[in-house]
Amino acid sequence: DFRETGYFAASEARAVGYAITLRDGQKLSAVAETGGSAVTIFLDLFRQTGDTAHPLDLVASVDTSLTPAGARLVHEVRRNGVYVLRLQPELLRSGAFTLTISTEPSLAFPVSGRDSRAVKSFFGAERDAGARQHHGVDIFAPRGTPVLAAARGVVRSISPNNLGGNVVWLSDSDRGQTLYYAHLDRHNVVAGQHVEIGDTLGFVGNTGNARTTPPHLHFAVYRRGEGPVDPYPFIYRSSARPPQITADTSELGRLARSRVKATVLASPDSRATALTTVSAATPLKVDAAAGAWFRVRLPDGTAGFVASRTVESTRRAVGRTDVATGTPLRDRPAANAAIIATAPGGALPVIGEFADYALVETADGLTAWVPSGRLK
Repeated sequence: DFRETGYFAASEARAVGYAITLRDGQKLSAVAETGGSAVTIFLDLFRQTGDTAHPLDLVASVDTSLTPAGARLVHEVRRNGVYVLRLQPELLRSGAFTLTISTEPSLAFPVSGRDSRAVKSFFGAERDAGARQHHGVDIFAPRGTPVLAAARGVVRSISPNNLGGNVVWLSDSDRGQTLYYAHLDRHNVVAGQHVEIGDTLGFVGNTGNARTTPPHLHFAVYRRGEGPVDPYPFIYRSSARPPQITADTSELGRLARSRVKATVLASPDSRATALTTVSAATPLKVDAAAGAWFRVRLPDGTAGFVASRTVESTRRAVGRTDVATGTPLRDRPAANAAIIATAPGGALPVIGEFADYALVETADGLTAWVPSGRLK
């Protein structure tokens, strides 16, 4: 799960994307809150297709125009893969936002009083010395524990079979799939019965080929045209919660700088991929805060996360540099960058340095880049 608070400036036409690996059976929830500000936030979810001509497939969209305080995008995943959540504001409007991304199971847990920690045997495990594979998960619980409907639907069959013993086939018509419950001690439903989520279908046992194992429920998901699919993502619920935001959110939307040498990471996690390393006094545009991290942009456009403790305000200069009268003041630290003004001449405060350029501030508050000189 992930949460960040950020800021969009009206002076920039920007969007931000979040890459999320999702599995069939999960339910993605993304909530964008604006805190009552006038800006409208748009959320769009895409699936990466692997097709170079059409790399992204739009699967869901929502915005805050109808519910100004916030909007929720919910999507039940039907294909494993990488998804991209795009968040963007309406043009020419400034505003803060808080985005919370979470995943949860699309089905209710099928054994009363238990959760995914009770799953001890998983999809794809070998059975009968490799002659076949396990087409479900085994959820262990004491004999007689109620077995519950994980979705609303119709009981299609309760006819016993050699492998499953006492079984229930439940049609989950909302999703076009069938749920299979096996090794029941006894039934609590009949064929043709309509059930709601949480209704008791039967009770945990070890009938069928499970007679030599402790009581458990074999739970499986089948789809027409696909056969068995891994049921674990359908019922797994993480106990993790997004960390509290402790980074100083008063810096959002501001220009800051690195206080010390710092590593820029791909995500707000010390174990994440390192994108680059910045020296002390590197200017950073602070776009958002997540936990104890800032999402920042470097002067060359690189975006990533740095520990907020390594960032400081640019309100105090790091030194001064002599700039000749007429020196071009540029909008980026590059020789071909646009000239936004010329220097009046004299010593100017330096608030950051990057790639042989100094970021200076003129007397009228303009910030611009000049070739690095000797700091005083």
